[in-house]
Amino acid sequence: MSCTFRSTTKQEEFHLLHKVQWNDPGALYSLVDKENTPRFPFSIDQKGDIYVTQPLDREEKDAYVFYAVARDEQGKSLSIPLKIQVKVKDINDNPPTCPSPVTVLEVQENEQIGSSIGSLTAHDMDEQDTINSVLEYRIVDQTPKVPQDGLFLVQEFSGILQLVVQSLRKWDTPQYNLTIEVSDRDFKTLCFVQINVIDINDQIPIFEKSDYGNLTFPEDTAVGSVILTIQATDADEPHTGSSKILYRITQGDSEGRLEIETDPQTNTGYVKLKKPLDFETVAIHNIVVQAENPEPLVPGVQYNASSSTTFRLTVTDVNEAPQFFQQVSEAKVSEAVAKGTKVGNMTAKDPEGLDVSYSLRGDKRGWLRIDPATGEIFSVALLDREAESLYRVQVVATEVGGSYLSSTAQFHLTLTDVNDNPPRLVKEYTGLFFCYPPKAPGSLIFEATDDDELTFRGRHFTFSLGSESLQKDWEVSKINGTHARLSTKHTGFEERVYNIPIRIGDGGRPPLERTVSLPVTFCKCVENRCFQPAARMPGIPPVGMAVGILLATFLVIGIILAVMFFRMKRDKGQHNAESAQASETKALRN
Repeated sequence: MSCTFRSTTKQEEFHLLHKVQWNDPGALYSLVDKENTPRFPFSIDQKGDIYVTQPLDREEKDAYVFYAVARDEQGKSLSIPLKIQVKVKDINDNPPTCPSPVTVLEVQENEQIGSSIGSLTAHDMDEQDTINSVLEYRIVDQTPKVPQDGLFLVQEFSGILQLVVQSLRKWDTPQYNLTIEVSDRDFKTLCFVQINVIDINDQIPIFEKSDYGNLTFPEDTAVGSVILTIQATDADEPHTGSSKILYRITQGDSEGRLEIETDPQTNTGYVKLKKPLDFETVAIHNIVVQAENPEPLVPGVQYNASSSTTFRLTVTDVNEAPQFFQQVSEAKVSEAVAKGTKVGNMTAKDPEGLDVSYSLRGDKRGWLRIDPATGEIFSVALLDREAESLYRVQVVATEVGGSYLSSTAQFHLTLTDVNDNPPRLVKEYTGLFFCYPPKAPGSLIFEATDDDELTFRGRHFTFSLGSESLQKDWEVSKINGTHARLSTKHTGFEERVYNIPIRIGDGGRPPLERTVSLPVTFCKCVENRCFQPAARMPGIPPVGMAVGILLATFLVIGIILAVMFFRMKRDKGQHNAESAQASETKALRN
């Protein structure tokens, strides 16, 4: 069931909206709002009459959907709930609203008559595309009325503003304020528009001087130095794109050694050094400077000779140090090159054309020599990549004659590897042992390395016994490229240290090998710890060493007991005991 009800702003009493009725008497009626409307403006009495109980506002909610339910006295539904749809019909209860407190528009001072300069778009909360939301616009006031009233027109239904009388001049009035009445059938609202007159760029910059004369600076003048101040003026509105001046060098500085910065407040131009001057490259610069605005000029206006100026910059010579063609030179050679091999070259040129002499600095290993006349660099000693793979030295270039000025550059020599380091054990193996007596053959693992550069293939060593006579007792087997296993072949070894020679080869180019000694001890073990036989003392057999240690222990105990005895005698004051103590002490010291 659908029905329409007019939106109201004030409800003095309940209005009957609709009526529902169950066939049998005694039904209890209620309304169910499944939309959970925060402010539900409907109710039903027990006659089945549905009322509007609160004011309706289409702008707040333009439609409602709810259900009428009939139940018996036990609360059981008597039928399917009846769906009720209510559409709120709009009335003109909202006045027009302005888009902002003040709408700001801009118009150029040379704007043509009839041009659109913007629009005022008001809003109405009433239903769109109905008579309630149709708005009309009318200008009711213009301030100031200079040079006359009625300069502007607003289109009645669109709110578009037009210039209708004459072009404006910023010098006459920089700003106009309009009061515009916006109305619908029942309401009127006043909106305010501010129109700013924008200056146009119809004036060109004019230099105070057409020629700033001759300037002379030495070539070592610091970068960033101000060498000249120039000034142009512009008659357009200050601090706008039409009056701001940008200075551009159009001739005489092809290498970009100069730049011009503009003071944004005064339009003063400061000519500064951006790059060092160079007497040997260009001694005289005939500079032409153009003054321009960032804002384009209006049609019909062009820059002319008044917007440009000139000056001459003369650069004087200064004695300068030699200059290297590159500050860092890199070379790469094998570490096995012969003495006297040329490994690089460094050259410099003196700006004044003087001869240059070369020398080395920082050759801490004494590997290199430089030809003082040509800058060619040679090896003078055997190079060693393992000692220093990247060798850095400084090359000093000094002018011959004049003031003997000098400059430096870097020479980096990278040494490539050759196979010149035989294999070795990765560490000193001093703790290798087998428990004695051995119950079964055993093995030990060791590792090899070398000092040459590691390739992408890694290291691949070969391992073998250094003596064929050991092959009946020992065996060496390779685990991988760096590890091998030393194994015993039987259990008949003595309790002593065996020094096993191991031959390790690297398979390089040229192939290198080394025989190392691997000490292996057979000793008695307690809890997997080796107790080696004590070293022999001169004149005492190994079996007697334990007896000697035992006797020495008893001797020390006896001396301690004797000292305690004589101290007891001394405490009793007996002179003869004191003498005995003194003689005993002397004997102990001896």
